[in-house]
This record gives sequence, C-alpha cells and structure tokens, in this order.
Amino acid sequence: MLSLSHILESQLRAAMQRAFPAVEAELNPQLVPASKPEFGDFQANGALPLAKPLKQPPRQIATAIVEQLLKDPTFTDLCLEPEIAGPGFINLTLRPERLAMEVASRLADERLGVPAVQAASPVVVDFSSPNIAKEMHVGHLRSTIIGDSLARVLEFRGHPVLRLNHVGDWGTQFGMLITHLKQVAPEALETADAVDLGDLVAFYREAKKRFDDDEVFQATSREEVVKLQGGDPVSLKAWGLLCDQSRREFQKIYDRLDIRLSERGESFYNPFLAAVIDGLQQKGLLVTDAGAECVFLEGVQGKDGKPLPVIVQKSDGGFNYATTDLAAIRYRFGSGPDGDAARRVVYVTDAGQANHFAGVFQVAERAGWIPDGSRLEHVPFGLVQGEDGKKLKTRSGDTVRLRDLLDEAVERAEADLRSRLAQEERSESEEFIHHVAGTVGLAAVKYADLSQNRITNYQFSFDRMLALQGNTAPYLLYAVVRIAGIARKGGDLDASTTQLQFTEPQEWALVRELLKFDAVIAEVEEELLPNRLCAYLFELSQVFNRFYDQVPVLKAEPEALPSRLALCRLTADTLKLGLGLLGITTLERM
Repeated sequence: MLSLSHILESQLRAAMQRAFPAVEAELNPQLVPASKPEFGDFQANGALPLAKPLKQPPRQIATAIVEQLLKDPTFTDLCLEPEIAGPGFINLTLRPERLAMEVASRLADERLGVPAVQAASPVVVDFSSPNIAKEMHVGHLRSTIIGDSLARVLEFRGHPVLRLNHVGDWGTQFGMLITHLKQVAPEALETADAVDLGDLVAFYREAKKRFDDDEVFQATSREEVVKLQGGDPVSLKAWGLLCDQSRREFQKIYDRLDIRLSERGESFYNPFLAAVIDGLQQKGLLVTDAGAECVFLEGVQGKDGKPLPVIVQKSDGGFNYATTDLAAIRYRFGSGPDGDAARRVVYVTDAGQANHFAGVFQVAERAGWIPDGSRLEHVPFGLVQGEDGKKLKTRSGDTVRLRDLLDEAVERAEADLRSRLAQEERSESEEFIHHVAGTVGLAAVKYADLSQNRITNYQFSFDRMLALQGNTAPYLLYAVVRIAGIARKGGDLDASTTQLQFTEPQEWALVRELLKFDAVIAEVEEELLPNRLCAYLFELSQVFNRFYDQVPVLKAEPEALPSRLALCRLTADTLKLGLGLLGITTLERM
C-alpha cells in the first residue's frame, strides 16, 4: 500500500496546511501503518507535536485536520470517515472498493505493485569473499546468502548491481604456501590439479605452522612474496594454478546455491596501491609513525587515550588489507576506465570487521573519495553457532565445511520426505524425491539464516529449520504447494475477473497483508535487512492458511469463487516472488 500511503500523506499535509497555515514549517502528518487492525489501515500522529506551537489541545487540532480532510473529495474517495482516538491520533481506514482495486491492479502487474526506481544508479555488493587455497566453510554461509539476497532485491528494484567476490588471492599466505609446496609437492606448482583442494588445505596449515615457528622459512616466504609482487613468471604460474583450482571448487558451491558473482580478488587492486599512498599524502593525512605510514582516526582512541592509526604502508614498504580496501573504494566510486561509477557500495562481512571498515571508511571520507550523495555501507552479521550456543564446529573441533553442511541438510530433508510419504502411503519417483529434498534442504538452510536479524548470532538447528510448522522454509513452501493443489483440483487461478468482491473478515485480512508487499521491499532496499522480508512472508503464509482453513474456496458460492481464486493466485505470486528474492526456489508438490 505504499502508493496509497503516499497519496494519503499528501492529502493530510494539504489538510494541515489549510487548517494551520501559520505553522506550515512544523507540519508533519507522521503517517504510519495502524498498530492493530481495529484502528484501521493507517494512523496519523501529526496533531500531537502541534499542541505546543498552536497552544491548543491535540484532539482539537486533530478535529480541525479531519474537517479539512472531509472537504477534499479525493480523500473521501480513498478513505472512510476518519476517527479521532486517544489524545489526538487520527485513525484512517481505506475504502473496501479501493482495496479491491489495488488487488486487481497487482494481479495484472508482474511486479506485484513494486515500482522500479526512477533514477537507478550503479550499486556494488561485495560478499562471500573466501580465501584461495582454503575450502569454503560455514563462516562463508552468511556473507554469501545475505549478499545474494540483497543483490536480488536491489536488482529487482531496478538498480544495476555489480556482485563482487573480493577473494583473498594475494599477500603473505601465497609466499608461505608456494615456499612450502616447492619443498613437499613441487608438482602442484607446475601442473593443474596435481593435488586436490583438501590436500592443498592441509599443505596451507603446514605452511602456516612453519611460518609461525621457523624464522628461516618465514624469511624465505617473504622473499617469495616480493617475487610474486614483482611479476616473477615462475611464481605467477604457481599462483595462477592455485587460484584456478580454488576457483573451480568455489564455483561448485555457488552453482549449488544459485549464486552469481564476479570475481575480483585482492590482486586486482595491486596496481592501484601506490596511488592510495600518493592520494593520502596530497591530502595531508599521512603521518610516519615507527617507520610506517598511517592515518590517525578522528574520534577513535586506543586504551592509552591516543587516536588509533590506520596503517596503510608497513615499515618494510609493504601494503596491507586497509590499503587494498582503500584502493577498492576509490575504484568502485571512480569513473572512466579505472572505476565502476557506483553510487552505493555495500560490504557484507562478519561483525568482527566492523572496526576495520569504520576506520577505512573514515579515511576514504576524509580523503574525498566518496562522491557527494553516495553511500558506503558495512552490512555486518553475527556468528553461526551450534545448538549449545558455541561456534559451530565438527565433533573433532574443526570448522564445518560448507559442502558438508549442505549435504547434510539435503540428506535430512530426504529422510523426512521418505518418512512422510510412507505415513501417507504415497508413491513417488526417485526423481521427485531427490528434486524435492534438494530444494527443501537448501531452502531450509538459506531461510534459517536470512530469517534471523543478521546483526546477531544465531543457533543452527537442522530439526528447527526443516520443520513443517513455524517460521521455516518448508512452512512457506507448503503454502505455495497448497495453492498449486487448488489449481490441480480444478480451480482456475488464471481466470480474470473485473469485479472483485470480498465479504469475509479472513478475505479482508489477506487483502491487507498482500498489499503490504511493496512497502516491505522498499524497507529491505533501504535498511538491507532480509529478515524483514522473511517476517512478512511468514505472516502472509499464516494469514493465507487461516483464510484457506476457514473460508471455502473451491466449494464457494459461484459469485464468490472468482474473487477467492484471485486471492489465492496473488498469494502464490507474492510468495514465489518474495522467496525468489531470498534466493529460494518454490515447488508445486512436496
């Protein structure tokens, strides 16, 4: 009902201006959705703050506003007569015929009433970001699916979105890995896939231990980094083979989760690092401290009470993550051949990096690298925990591999499905079972994560996420399946009707819930909180199920049948579109 709320807000503002022209600068309708159905559809609270400047009781002010509203025929065409409640709240109820018109317009609109943005601007969403020579683990789950869902919403709104995978493909870890492999598995540096990724991960751990314990190995590794950064052909070939092997393994996970990404690793920004130092120097921001080049943050102090530094060039002349991130910000906001011309840049990483990004963002702002009107945002998320409230790990204490977690979700979904089919004495093909189990298992993992407020930690539970009841993917998928069942039983969901008529309270409750979709999408676009969309879809499923259980559809009277089928169709379309924006595929049968 976003468009109707905009119309209503304009009508309220005009009525307030007519009633109180002397305080025009202080007029604000303060229009919000009603907190309870009995209060109508919207509530205007703008009379209360006017009590002091007008020296009048709020109810008297509200009465004057309502008198002006009732003189406006465009308002009376839209709303029933307003009610004044409490100290001066104005409760507004939309006319039934206008609600029915809104439903009809959405049935004819493939975007379901969600307008495309008028002035689309490029957006960069930086998410997933695994490290080369390491397997993706459960820690990559949140960044990957939160980033994907936000990209989907922004794309649906009409923004051109660049989905960037900022992989860790550069730096000291390659120096130590290449040095170690030269000694224990030189074939891995000369031949593609000479060792599998699991072995490569083990080699990485060995190399890290040697780097930490052996000063000679550490020095050799640093020399290898210098060779790599200097373009040594042997080092570059080894680096390329390692990156390609990891990239192919990552892609298997992305394909499985239906994730689209453009890889642009840390190495991409290597040619731009020196320009970062020059740019900060020109702005007078650089300070040499203990041989390192730093920018001291404003308003951020350490335990000693002194400003904290962001180190952008180490005392040995090397660069670090902060330098790379600053180069990335310059490139992403930059125009021309060396830039993405973005006007909104979103980083989806764990909350532990919040201080790092706050510092880097401040440096970029002070350097003048964020264009006026542009937005640079960190989207933090909490940890995935086990049911014991501790960090999710395997029984042996290792980090859970993402591949294994997805496999187990699908296996459990299949076991649940086979058990249910046996109880119902249903016979289905193996192809059907595998398709449903794969869809439900992956949907359950995605939805369980996205339905949480991303800022907090959440406890991972296969039993909860695969349940057919509660705020779960199977519950939402089953609502879509129910509607598909109506069509299989002879209900023509595609039949058009020009005269929608609703009489039952459950019908009107479903109408009003369906019409909230556009406002929810706008909210997710602005706040970057996918759980708001999840909460809406869950509530819609609940309202639909109450409607389905309490109001006959296929057995409805002939005059009521078309309108009820129309509600079923719009519910299915809304659930499918909403779940699709979360990266979740729906089913016709399960």
